[in-house]
Amino acid sequence: MITADLHTHSSFSTDSTEPLLEMGESAIKKGLKTLCLTEHMDFDYPTGEFQLDTRAYREELLRVRGELSDRLELLFGVELGLADYLAETLCEYSSAWDFDFVIGSIHLVDRLDPYYPEHYEKIGKNAILRYFECMLSAVKAFDDFDVLGHLDYMVRYSPEKSYDPLDYRETLDEILKTVISGGKGIEINTKGLDSLGYVHPNMWILKRYKELGGEIVTIGSDAHDGSRIAAGFDKAEQTLRSAGFERYAIFRNRKPEFVNI
Repeated sequence: MITADLHTHSSFSTDSTEPLLEMGESAIKKGLKTLCLTEHMDFDYPTGEFQLDTRAYREELLRVRGELSDRLELLFGVELGLADYLAETLCEYSSAWDFDFVIGSIHLVDRLDPYYPEHYEKIGKNAILRYFECMLSAVKAFDDFDVLGHLDYMVRYSPEKSYDPLDYRETLDEILKTVISGGKGIEINTKGLDSLGYVHPNMWILKRYKELGGEIVTIGSDAHDGSRIAAGFDKAEQTLRSAGFERYAIFRNRKPEFVNI
């Protein structure tokens, strides 16, 4: 049984309204032992959103941690929006705070958010390939993150819901080899179940990561409210086992600790 959700958002993220305390209380009700808040920080989001007040967030997390300490381990995390041209800014930021866990994610493609159909159309017919190319450039330029988030996130907004990762094998292999050589992991993100019917990433990517020598996998719901914490974790465990993994990772003080499933 998976008892740690390492990808969640409270009202400190622009796209959530759920108080941090309520996220913690919901995690306890779901039977979790560990919850990591990973609030959004996207330095170059086109509308100026997703700018995290990290000091206020940290203060509230420490307060709630104290209140729930006998029932829940609450970890201090962040989800950074990656881009190659932001490498210096990201490095300064990630090293300035005592995070337990840093997710590196690609939310923008050439400074456009594919969440919006008009942006997706501007990215063009090779949108998925361009997404993976941006990811590769980003992970080569910046490596102060712990896992690569929702690796095939772009597919959520693509007409190609059943895309074939083998069409992008060369680029995906480069991404995975870069991540592995840097001692980084990837996550199983159950938010994909909502729109795709399967978790992120595609099973082929997860198996390929292991085949290439990858060992670090975290589990996250990408919950933006308490009701979705640990959603799909039964499927996540099944996926992890099917890909040949016998354990998942929890990060504390930026170091992975492994838990058998």
